[in-house]
Amino acid sequence: MNWFLSEEQRMIIETAREIAQKKMLPVRERYDHEGVFPWDVVEAMAAADLCGLYIPERYGGFGGGVFELCLAVEELSKVCGGIALAMAATALATFPLLLFGSEEQKQKYLPGIAAGTTIAAFGLTEANAGSDALGMKTTAVPGGDGWVLNGTKQWITNGENAQLYTVFAKTNPAKGARGISAFIVEKGTPGFSFGKHEDKMGIRASSTTELVFQECRIPRTNALGREGMGSVIAINTLNYSRPGVGAQALGIAAGALDDAVAYSRQRVQFGEPISAFQAIQHLLADMATEVEAARALLYATAKTIDAGEKRFAKESAMTKLKCSDVAMKVTVDALQVMGGYGYMRDYPMEKRMRDAKITQIYEGTNQIQRNEIALQLIKGAAAA
Repeated sequence: MNWFLSEEQRMIIETAREIAQKKMLPVRERYDHEGVFPWDVVEAMAAADLCGLYIPERYGGFGGGVFELCLAVEELSKVCGGIALAMAATALATFPLLLFGSEEQKQKYLPGIAAGTTIAAFGLTEANAGSDALGMKTTAVPGGDGWVLNGTKQWITNGENAQLYTVFAKTNPAKGARGISAFIVEKGTPGFSFGKHEDKMGIRASSTTELVFQECRIPRTNALGREGMGSVIAINTLNYSRPGVGAQALGIAAGALDDAVAYSRQRVQFGEPISAFQAIQHLLADMATEVEAARALLYATAKTIDAGEKRFAKESAMTKLKCSDVAMKVTVDALQVMGGYGYMRDYPMEKRMRDAKITQIYEGTNQIQRNEIALQLIKGAAAA
């Protein structure tokens, strides 16, 4: 479909595609097997000015928005959703700064993120606080001229490879949702270390580790927003970032579709390419239709956010839900088209399927997305 992209937006796609083909493709298999963080690809993204697509120009960024970020993440994820996550997860951790950071904080941290010299991570999830984020145990108490953090965050994307962390902690447990605050923590801060490095099913080129805080002292100026605003910051951040997960999922699905179509034209059975068989044609047709439908929802939601609309929680949840479900369905069907070859690690399809699964889980499981969508529908109906 023609999305009537601007020349700059088309250049973003072309640049991301070139990096994906030249830098990611040759290493994706090895990085997936070995669980290696893609520093060389991150450097290529930085050199191509992709890291600051969604950051205002006054902080060294491109001056785009969620839509430009999604264009790049989608294109990169067509080759490897795990490697693309280095940039996408940094955006997740950057949105709190963009939305709630002070001017001093923005001036200090955003230029490095835009330049690609700073990788960031989002520290919300804990062992017993996944979907129930309010169940977190990490605390922050006043100490001296700052705050003292204690606790452990789990399954944090970019983990020990980041230099900057947005961390959520309870500052007044008695207040429930209003007792959570957000903080900026720099790598190397005394009392801040890393725990277990997770051995994952998919996105293995993305590091996932524990963040451990033991009497970790940070200055008062590292608090994000006002005390007690942590839940508001987290919810707003996820509303902005979920299209990015959708873009990652869409890219995985689109790459799987491309591979399946190409394979169907080359694979000969019973004397003709399997693309001539109606059973295969129907699989491909359904996959292509789902990919285009997901892309339409993703692009519409991203443009809605960038246009300054105030209410898009429902659409953001729908986007993450639809794109990730499509990614899982398309990769499964694409593997079916490839048969036994698709199941082998010699081909990238089994990797795509493994990578797709996490998009239904992180940044809010798809069950949580359905809860959010239903809640917004019911609230809207009641208001009417």
